[in-house]
Amino acid sequence: MEKRKIKIATIGGGSGYTPELVQGFLDRYAKMPVAELWLVDVPAGEKKLHIIGAMAKRMVAKAGVPMKIVTTMDRRAALKDADFVTTQYRVGQLPARVNDENIPAKYGLIGQETNGAGELMMGLRSIPVLIDIVHEMEELCPNAWLINFANPAGMMAEAVTHYTKWTKIMGLCNGPDNIVRDIANALNVTKDRIYVEFIGLNHLVFAKHIYLDGREVTKHVIDLVTSQQQRVDNPGVGNWNADFLQSLGVIPISYLQYYWKTRQVLAEEKAAIAGEGSRAVVAERLEQQLFHIYENPELTTVPPELKKRGGSGYSEASCNLVYSIYADKQDMQTVNVPNNGACLDMAPDAVMELNCVISAHGALPVTTGHMPSSVAGIVQEMKAFEVAACKAAVTGDYGTALRAMTINPLVHSDVDAKKLLDEMLLANKEYLPQFDFSQLEGKTHEEVH
Repeated sequence: MEKRKIKIATIGGGSGYTPELVQGFLDRYAKMPVAELWLVDVPAGEKKLHIIGAMAKRMVAKAGVPMKIVTTMDRRAALKDADFVTTQYRVGQLPARVNDENIPAKYGLIGQETNGAGELMMGLRSIPVLIDIVHEMEELCPNAWLINFANPAGMMAEAVTHYTKWTKIMGLCNGPDNIVRDIANALNVTKDRIYVEFIGLNHLVFAKHIYLDGREVTKHVIDLVTSQQQRVDNPGVGNWNADFLQSLGVIPISYLQYYWKTRQVLAEEKAAIAGEGSRAVVAERLEQQLFHIYENPELTTVPPELKKRGGSGYSEASCNLVYSIYADKQDMQTVNVPNNGACLDMAPDAVMELNCVISAHGALPVTTGHMPSSVAGIVQEMKAFEVAACKAAVTGDYGTALRAMTINPLVHSDVDAKKLLDEMLLANKEYLPQFDFSQLEGKTHEEVH
């Protein structure tokens, strides 16, 4: 029986990660023939899109499969009759990320793209774009699945869930998959022998229970991590205090370092800014090098240099998810979807990062019960921040944005929050048409700073 051919539209197709996505679809072509892969970007990313498109066509030619690669600035044409829409865009590109990291640092606060003030600004920029995409999908491809990989992935799914009627969306992050991989490495076993029960939010998720061949080994893994300092996540650190991790009783994704190692991380960020630059500055440099490599007309494979960008490997998670929906596999994956009663400590419509059974009908969260008391507080606090941030992104309401900034646990102060919010809003004015800047622009430079 001939496999059903599909059309995929990738928004943010000029991303340096796209070749990895293309390779993922090529690897699965025999069982999931992608007839058309449309790569979409905005005028600011046109040069990158041209480079990526040319490389993608070389990869397809080498594979010898009839996958049509189309590059375009016309998002509506790309969405028309698509079966899957994947989103991986970054509004403002890396220069906006530089502001997300460097402006909070001026106030003695952590600057990070998916945590703290940086996460808020990324959400304010990105959520309205995703909602526009959803409205176009309602018209142009109402039966398609939306797989969002753009950060902040959990917050993006939260906004679509609460501010549109669209239900066919899953937020995806490679963090849980990386944790599973590194736990398997720590145990010196293959991934298929372990099962990790995740609970939490995107970039704030925890391995609650770990099973090896059906036997719980959570404590044993924690012992391994604390005794051998084995890294169980990427990116980040694994050097948690042994007594603390033993007491916590779960494996946290390393983004928790921003909340539980704040002083140390802030010192590292300040040293980086004074030295080679913040992570965003380094990422800009790496991206320039990467695209120079991509321009090589002889290149037909994903270069090893991509791994340096941090976040590589996402195609495995992304392509696996698309294939599981396409083939109605009914397998287990970790995605961001409404809780639907799986976690007893959160509202049913609160988007969480949970283990789900993936089928052609979508994602069915697997019951996990209560969160451990050691982590429930920070998860609920961050969900309150996400809810406020989503509302601010959709409405452009200044007060709601200020509330979101203030209650974020990395900001701490309403006074600092207001000054920081004002400066970051002005720095992002061109990407925030939903906000009224008349009052902010009337302030003097000294008042804002």
